[in-house]
Amino acid sequence: MLRNGHVEAQGIIDTVPAPLLVLDQNLCVRSASRSFFTTFRVDRDETIGQHIYDLGERQWDIPELRRLLEEVIPKSTAVLDYEVEHDFPGIGRRTMLVSAHRLFHPDNNSRTLLLSIVDATERRQHEAEKDVLLGELRHRMKNLLGLVQAIARQTTAAGRSGEEYRDAFLGRFDALVQAHEAAYSHEGEADLQEVLERTLQPYSAGSTGVLVESGPAVPLASKQIMTLSLILHELATNAIKYGALSIPEGQVRVRWEVAEASAPHLRLVWQESGGPAAAPPASSGFGTQLIEFAVSRELGGRVELNYAPAGLAVEIVAPLGSVS
Repeated sequence: MLRNGHVEAQGIIDTVPAPLLVLDQNLCVRSASRSFFTTFRVDRDETIGQHIYDLGERQWDIPELRRLLEEVIPKSTAVLDYEVEHDFPGIGRRTMLVSAHRLFHPDNNSRTLLLSIVDATERRQHEAEKDVLLGELRHRMKNLLGLVQAIARQTTAAGRSGEEYRDAFLGRFDALVQAHEAAYSHEGEADLQEVLERTLQPYSAGSTGVLVESGPAVPLASKQIMTLSLILHELATNAIKYGALSIPEGQVRVRWEVAEASAPHLRLVWQESGGPAAAPPASSGFGTQLIEFAVSRELGGRVELNYAPAGLAVEIVAPLGSVS
């Protein structure tokens, strides 16, 4: 009966998926689970009867674990998810959650410990990644709200009725919404040509409107898609109000190339023709500031706006590594 009871108890321990150790009052291993041997790549002969600090090239001789076993546990009956981060021989750096319980005894005088060990390395990595994503989301939301506020402040109210101001503001706000939809309609990357054609399709009409020429493949991440979409919407809106797209005969051509210099660069050109002569604005408006800010801060490049009699020409140059 004793033998059968021992076999059954060991079977229960071996069935538990998390590594388990049973330690006597001197912190020597009385029993260990099959999962412990597999996880830490040790065998029974070098484990049973050994002091926990001597196991596996002293891989458990860790200051945090010493404090747990020698200072914390004697003052409590259980400790849950005590985090231990360590370089373990054979398996590398791991974050382990160690829980310790005194084994139940009817007289409540047990000094035997049951240690359970959970590998939380991947969980901690996922939590760290989630924190980064949440931080980026907060940053993006802050910038987005600031941009909406700037649109409201920069949209001219003087000489306009309430309805005219509303329409002007909502026009730009709608461009912002469309830019976000374009940025997050894809998971991961999208090609530059696809982004250009999708964003500018509403402004294209046969032989007139916007013509997107073919060019080399340039992958864009979601952040760059949103930035470029904002720029394109701003340029198209200005072209409709003041430039080539304000008359039926006007046209915009968009082309790009990958220029090889000290490092690969993307060179994107927006060229208007067939419309009113372009003239520099009396003061730098919000649209110009938005384009310059987006190219500089988000794409890490530079932009040139040339107000030529034949039509506005805009050239954007950005390091290819910053775009892809």
